[in-house]
Amino acid sequence: MISDDTLWAALEATWPPVSCERFGPFVWREGAGGGQRVSAASASAPVSADQLDRIEARFNSLGRDPLFQVRDNSVAFDRLLDERGYDVVDPTVLMLAPIDRFPMEVPDKVYTSWPPVAVQREIWAEGGIDAERVAVMERVSCAKTSLLARLGDAPAGAGFVAVSNRIAVVHALEVNVSARRHGVARAMLALAAYWAREQEATHLALQVTQANAAAVSLYSSLGMKAVGQYHYRKRSSPPRET
Repeated sequence: MISDDTLWAALEATWPPVSCERFGPFVWREGAGGGQRVSAASASAPVSADQLDRIEARFNSLGRDPLFQVRDNSVAFDRLLDERGYDVVDPTVLMLAPIDRFPMEVPDKVYTSWPPVAVQREIWAEGGIDAERVAVMERVSCAKTSLLARLGDAPAGAGFVAVSNRIAVVHALEVNVSARRHGVARAMLALAAYWAREQEATHLALQVTQANAAAVSLYSSLGMKAVGQYHYRKRSSPPRET
Protein backbone atom coordinates (compact mmCIF):
# COMPACT_ATOMS: atom_id res chain seq x y z
CA MET A 1 0.00 0.00 0.00
CA ILE A 2 1.12 3.55 -0.77
CA SER A 3 0.40 5.95 2.10
CA ASP A 4 -1.15 9.35 1.43
CA ASP A 5 1.97 11.10 2.74
CA THR A 6 4.25 9.08 0.44
CA LEU A 7 2.08 9.80 -2.59
CA TRP A 8 1.82 13.53 -1.87
CA ALA A 9 5.59 13.73 -1.34
CA ALA A 10 6.14 12.08 -4.74
CA LEU A 11 3.68 14.44 -6.42
CA GLU A 12 5.51 17.46 -5.04
CA ALA A 13 9.02 16.14 -5.74
CA THR A 14 8.14 15.45 -9.37
CA TRP A 15 6.46 18.83 -9.93
CA PRO A 16 8.16 21.19 -7.47
CA PRO A 17 7.69 24.86 -6.69
CA VAL A 18 10.68 27.17 -6.75
CA SER A 19 10.52 27.20 -2.96
CA CYS A 20 8.19 26.22 -0.14
CA GLU A 21 8.14 26.90 3.58
CA ARG A 22 5.99 26.52 6.65
CA PHE A 23 3.77 29.49 7.45
CA GLY A 24 1.74 28.68 10.55
CA PRO A 25 -0.46 25.68 9.66
CA PHE A 26 0.19 26.22 5.94
CA VAL A 27 2.73 25.18 3.36
CA TRP A 28 3.53 28.34 1.40
CA ARG A 29 4.71 27.90 -2.20
CA GLU A 30 6.40 30.16 -4.71
CA GLY A 31 5.73 28.91 -8.23
CA ALA A 32 7.23 31.58 -10.52
CA GLY A 33 4.27 31.44 -12.87
CA GLY A 34 4.31 27.63 -13.14
CA GLY A 35 0.60 27.16 -12.47
CA GLN A 36 -1.70 26.45 -9.55
CA ARG A 37 -0.02 23.28 -8.28
CA VAL A 38 3.26 25.05 -7.52
CA SER A 39 1.70 28.35 -6.39
CA ALA A 40 -1.13 27.35 -4.05
CA ALA A 41 -0.83 27.26 -0.28
CA SER A 42 -2.14 24.14 1.45
CA ALA A 43 -3.07 23.40 5.05
CA SER A 44 -1.08 20.81 6.97
CA ALA A 45 -2.93 21.34 10.27
CA PRO A 46 -6.26 22.82 11.45
CA VAL A 47 -6.67 26.47 10.41
CA SER A 48 -8.20 29.25 12.51
CA ALA A 49 -9.81 32.40 11.12
CA ASP A 50 -6.87 34.48 12.42
CA GLN A 51 -4.34 32.21 10.70
CA LEU A 52 -6.26 32.54 7.45
CA ASP A 53 -6.22 36.33 7.90
CA ARG A 54 -2.44 36.24 8.16
CA ILE A 55 -1.81 34.18 5.05
CA GLU A 56 -4.29 36.27 3.07
CA ALA A 57 -2.31 39.32 4.13
CA ARG A 58 0.90 37.68 2.95
CA PHE A 59 -0.58 36.94 -0.47
CA ASN A 60 -1.83 40.50 -0.74
CA SER A 61 1.49 42.03 0.37
CA LEU A 62 3.20 40.23 -2.51
CA GLY A 63 0.58 41.26 -5.07
CA ARG A 64 -0.73 37.71 -5.39
CA ASP A 65 -4.37 36.66 -5.30
CA PRO A 66 -4.91 34.15 -2.46
CA LEU A 67 -4.95 30.60 -3.80
CA PHE A 68 -5.37 27.42 -1.77
CA GLN A 69 -5.15 23.73 -2.60
CA VAL A 70 -7.71 21.85 -0.49
CA ARG A 71 -7.21 18.12 -0.08
CA ASP A 72 -10.02 15.68 0.60
CA ASN A 73 -9.26 15.44 4.33
CA SER A 74 -9.46 19.23 4.92
CA VAL A 75 -13.21 19.54 5.41
CA ALA A 76 -13.16 22.26 8.08
CA PHE A 77 -10.65 24.37 6.14
CA ASP A 78 -12.75 24.00 3.01
CA ARG A 79 -15.83 25.20 4.90
CA LEU A 80 -13.93 28.23 6.24
CA LEU A 81 -12.85 29.21 2.73
CA ASP A 82 -16.39 28.79 1.44
CA GLU A 83 -17.68 31.10 4.16
CA ARG A 84 -15.19 33.74 2.99
CA GLY A 85 -16.42 33.60 -0.58
CA TYR A 86 -13.76 31.40 -2.15
CA ASP A 87 -14.93 29.46 -5.20
CA VAL A 88 -14.10 25.83 -5.97
CA VAL A 89 -11.78 25.53 -8.98
CA ASP A 90 -10.57 22.46 -10.89
CA PRO A 91 -11.63 19.45 -8.78
CA THR A 92 -8.89 16.91 -9.47
CA VAL A 93 -8.51 13.15 -9.01
CA LEU A 94 -5.29 11.39 -8.02
CA MET A 95 -4.95 8.07 -9.87
CA LEU A 96 -2.53 5.26 -9.15
CA ALA A 97 -1.71 1.78 -10.45
CA PRO A 98 1.01 -0.82 -9.92
CA ILE A 99 3.60 -0.74 -12.70
CA ASP A 100 2.85 -4.36 -13.56
CA ARG A 101 -0.60 -3.32 -14.83
CA PHE A 102 1.12 -1.85 -17.89
CA PRO A 103 2.64 -3.67 -20.89
CA MET A 104 6.18 -4.97 -20.49
CA GLU A 105 7.25 -4.05 -24.04
CA VAL A 106 8.04 -0.63 -25.50
CA PRO A 107 5.25 0.58 -27.82
CA ASP A 108 6.06 1.72 -31.35
CA LYS A 109 6.44 5.39 -32.22
CA VAL A 110 7.11 6.63 -28.68
CA TYR A 111 10.44 7.83 -27.32
CA THR A 112 12.08 9.15 -24.15
CA SER A 113 14.63 11.93 -23.99
CA TRP A 114 16.03 14.58 -21.71
CA PRO A 115 16.06 17.48 -22.21
CA PRO A 116 12.86 17.79 -24.27
CA VAL A 117 13.31 18.76 -27.90
CA ALA A 118 11.75 21.72 -29.67
CA VAL A 119 8.77 19.81 -31.07
CA GLN A 120 7.75 18.67 -27.58
CA ARG A 121 7.83 22.26 -26.37
CA GLU A 122 5.63 23.20 -29.34
CA ILE A 123 3.09 20.48 -28.50
CA TRP A 124 3.03 21.59 -24.88
CA ALA A 125 2.65 25.24 -25.83
CA GLU A 126 -0.34 24.43 -28.06
CA GLY A 127 -1.95 22.74 -25.06
CA GLY A 128 -1.29 25.66 -22.70
CA ILE A 129 1.81 24.18 -21.06
CA ASP A 130 4.01 27.23 -21.31
CA ALA A 131 7.69 27.95 -20.66
CA GLU A 132 7.07 28.48 -16.93
CA ARG A 133 5.65 24.96 -16.65
CA VAL A 134 8.56 23.55 -18.63
CA ALA A 135 10.76 25.31 -16.06
CA VAL A 136 9.03 23.22 -13.37
CA MET A 137 10.19 20.08 -15.20
CA GLU A 138 13.71 21.46 -15.48
CA ARG A 139 14.07 22.00 -11.74
CA VAL A 140 13.02 18.43 -10.84
CA SER A 141 16.04 16.85 -9.15
CA CYS A 142 14.97 13.18 -9.14
CA ALA A 143 15.12 10.76 -12.08
CA LYS A 144 13.11 12.21 -14.97
CA THR A 145 12.53 12.06 -18.71
CA SER A 146 10.23 13.47 -21.36
CA LEU A 147 7.94 11.50 -23.65
CA LEU A 148 7.41 12.02 -27.37
CA ALA A 149 4.87 10.19 -29.51
CA ARG A 150 4.42 10.11 -33.28
CA LEU A 151 1.38 9.21 -35.31
CA GLY A 152 2.64 8.10 -38.68
CA ASP A 153 5.56 10.42 -39.34
CA ALA A 154 4.11 13.42 -37.48
CA PRO A 155 4.79 14.40 -33.85
CA ALA A 156 1.56 13.74 -31.96
CA GLY A 157 2.08 13.99 -28.21
CA ALA A 158 4.41 14.95 -25.39
CA GLY A 159 4.64 14.21 -21.71
CA PHE A 160 6.89 14.25 -18.68
CA VAL A 161 7.54 11.61 -16.02
CA ALA A 162 9.72 11.54 -12.91
CA VAL A 163 10.25 9.08 -10.06
CA SER A 164 10.29 9.72 -6.30
CA ASN A 165 9.67 7.25 -3.46
CA ARG A 166 9.49 4.52 -6.15
CA ILE A 167 6.40 6.22 -7.56
CA ALA A 168 6.56 7.39 -11.18
CA VAL A 169 4.36 10.44 -11.70
CA VAL A 170 3.24 11.50 -15.17
CA HIS A 171 2.71 15.20 -15.78
CA ALA A 172 1.99 17.46 -18.75
CA LEU A 173 0.58 14.67 -20.93
CA GLU A 174 -0.59 16.46 -24.06
CA VAL A 175 -1.85 15.02 -27.36
CA ASN A 176 -2.40 17.11 -30.49
CA VAL A 177 -6.10 17.57 -31.22
CA SER A 178 -5.72 15.92 -34.64
CA ALA A 179 -4.07 12.85 -33.07
CA ARG A 180 -6.62 12.13 -30.35
CA ARG A 181 -8.53 8.83 -30.26
CA HIS A 182 -5.63 7.05 -31.95
CA GLY A 183 -4.04 5.49 -28.85
CA VAL A 184 -1.33 8.14 -28.46
CA ALA A 185 -1.92 8.82 -24.76
CA ARG A 186 -2.16 5.10 -24.05
CA ALA A 187 1.19 4.50 -25.78
CA MET A 188 2.89 7.32 -23.86
CA LEU A 189 1.65 5.93 -20.54
CA ALA A 190 2.94 2.48 -21.51
CA LEU A 191 6.32 4.02 -22.29
CA ALA A 192 6.29 5.95 -19.01
CA ALA A 193 5.69 2.68 -17.15
CA TYR A 194 8.43 0.88 -19.10
CA TRP A 195 10.93 3.65 -18.31
CA ALA A 196 9.79 3.75 -14.67
CA ARG A 197 10.49 0.02 -14.24
CA GLU A 198 14.10 0.72 -15.16
CA GLN A 199 14.17 3.29 -12.33
CA GLU A 200 12.84 0.60 -9.92
CA ALA A 201 9.46 2.30 -9.53
CA THR A 202 6.61 0.13 -8.29
CA HIS A 203 3.65 2.39 -9.14
CA LEU A 204 2.54 4.93 -11.74
CA ALA A 205 0.50 7.96 -10.68
CA LEU A 206 -1.00 11.04 -12.26
CA GLN A 207 -3.48 13.84 -11.61
CA VAL A 208 -6.46 14.61 -13.84
CA THR A 209 -9.30 17.09 -13.51
CA GLN A 210 -12.70 15.55 -12.94
CA ALA A 211 -14.01 17.57 -15.90
CA ASN A 212 -11.72 15.63 -18.26
CA ALA A 213 -14.05 12.64 -18.43
CA ALA A 214 -12.35 11.13 -21.48
CA ALA A 215 -8.98 11.05 -19.72
CA VAL A 216 -10.45 9.65 -16.50
CA SER A 217 -12.09 6.89 -18.56
CA LEU A 218 -8.83 6.09 -20.36
CA TYR A 219 -6.79 5.88 -17.17
CA SER A 220 -9.45 3.73 -15.52
CA SER A 221 -9.36 1.35 -18.49
CA LEU A 222 -5.63 0.93 -17.91
CA GLY A 223 -6.24 -0.24 -14.34
CA MET A 224 -5.57 3.06 -12.59
CA LYS A 225 -7.69 3.71 -9.50
CA ALA A 226 -8.78 6.97 -7.90
CA VAL A 227 -6.94 7.18 -4.57
CA GLY A 228 -7.59 10.79 -3.58
CA GLN A 229 -8.78 14.15 -4.72
CA TYR A 230 -8.28 17.85 -4.22
CA HIS A 231 -9.51 21.17 -5.55
CA TYR A 232 -8.42 24.76 -5.45
CA ARG A 233 -10.15 27.68 -3.80
CA LYS A 234 -9.83 31.25 -5.04
CA ARG A 235 -12.02 34.31 -5.24
CA SER A 236 -13.58 35.44 -8.49
CA SER A 237 -14.91 38.61 -6.82
CA PRO A 238 -14.01 40.87 -3.86
CA PRO A 239 -14.40 39.42 -0.34
CA ARG A 240 -17.92 39.33 1.03
CA GLU A 241 -18.96 41.94 3.57
CA THR A 242 -19.26 40.55 7.11
